[in-house]
Amino acid sequence: MISLHWNTDQYLSAKLYSVIIWLMEEPLESRIGKLLLARGLKLVVAESCTGGLLGHLITNVPGCSEYFLGGITAYSYEAKQLLLGVKPQTLIQFGAVSRETVLEMAQGVRRVFASHGKEENVIGVSISGIAGPGGAQPGKPVGLVWIGLSTAEGDWAADFYGLGNREENKAFSARCALEIIHAYLDGSLKVGKQGET
Repeated sequence: MISLHWNTDQYLSAKLYSVIIWLMEEPLESRIGKLLLARGLKLVVAESCTGGLLGHLITNVPGCSEYFLGGITAYSYEAKQLLLGVKPQTLIQFGAVSRETVLEMAQGVRRVFASHGKEENVIGVSISGIAGPGGAQPGKPVGLVWIGLSTAEGDWAADFYGLGNREENKAFSARCALEIIHAYLDGSLKVGKQGET
């Protein structure tokens, strides 16, 4: 039987090392900004359950006005329809927290901000979820979030599940969206013309 015994100094050294590595790593938001600039792309966001948190994280990076056009927080059904062009039938049939809705949200926010004719250079990202503690429905538990992506190459959407309280689920949702944006920009996430997941 192998037994590992660390003394307090060893334990603290290991913890300090991991904190230093974490602090040295460039924030995901900064890496996203560099990739957007390198590819000549602009970013726009449509948020529901995160209430603007994704936009907040993106705008924490100095110089983000070079690539971030803005965002729309559309919490209610009415706002999703009025501001993003989500079809009433989509919301009735699938609900706000669905693949279909986040795809229409991402496409809609992209259209809104690319009205000056450069839609091919704009990436639209959307978030809709159930942050909790209430709001769960059959097949849609608290913590469920859908992330949508709309680009010139096509659209994409997927669901994720947070396991925390309301604040933690919002942070989880925004972080998932950042990971999706980064994965698309670095080429590890491929999108399809039919909104493939």
